[in-house]
Amino acid sequence: MIGGCLSQRSQHCLLHQLSKHALVHLQMKCKPAQQQQKKLRVSSLFTGIVQGKGHVKQVHKQHEFSSINIQFPTGRTDAIQTGASVAINGTCLTVTSQDHDTLTFDIIKETLRATNLGQLQQGSEVNFERSARMGDEIGGHHVSGHVHTTAQVRQIEDTENNRRLTFQVGETGEDWFSIYLIPETLRVTVLGTKQQGDTVNLEIDAQTQAIVDTVEKVVQQYLQHKDLA
Repeated sequence: MIGGCLSQRSQHCLLHQLSKHALVHLQMKCKPAQQQQKKLRVSSLFTGIVQGKGHVKQVHKQHEFSSINIQFPTGRTDAIQTGASVAINGTCLTVTSQDHDTLTFDIIKETLRATNLGQLQQGSEVNFERSARMGDEIGGHHVSGHVHTTAQVRQIEDTENNRRLTFQVGETGEDWFSIYLIPETLRVTVLGTKQQGDTVNLEIDAQTQAIVDTVEKVVQQYLQHKDLA
């Protein structure tokens, strides 16, 4: 939108000004929230850093409802309780029962619609991450496990030590993005076994989304004010 109206130098100057303006705006908006931080209680928090892979042992399907049993690696369910939150393929689920290293989760209609969990069957591999605890290292992002949408694997490029996956969002094929995966990610997650046509769950970092939305709004207002839109 900007590139067709302004020179490259003007774009850099504009973005610099807008970035400062947006940052000040966000800081002003955040101050009351920071003052109330001690009163807020976060029910579940994830980092997006997959801790390992689990295996689906059983799937019990009913009308617009599914219950799944997932076996975790030995020791990865220690100290977990019924009602705890665990991200399965990036989706926050609640533990309904436990049998040693096997946990049971219920999946309702909306979750089945919005995620790829409805495609799970006996033997499927899944990514898992237990919810972060106070004092844990946050090595990724602050995510909630509330999936926004799914994306389909459109293309796969494998080399000796890398894998590139291209995803399509939506049905038109116009919205797509690519990611590159290192060997450690391929080892720890299910992305190493994804095939063309498979789907993955997507959640957008809320902080990033808020900044993008704010900057886009400020840019639009600036362009309208300068009659450049």
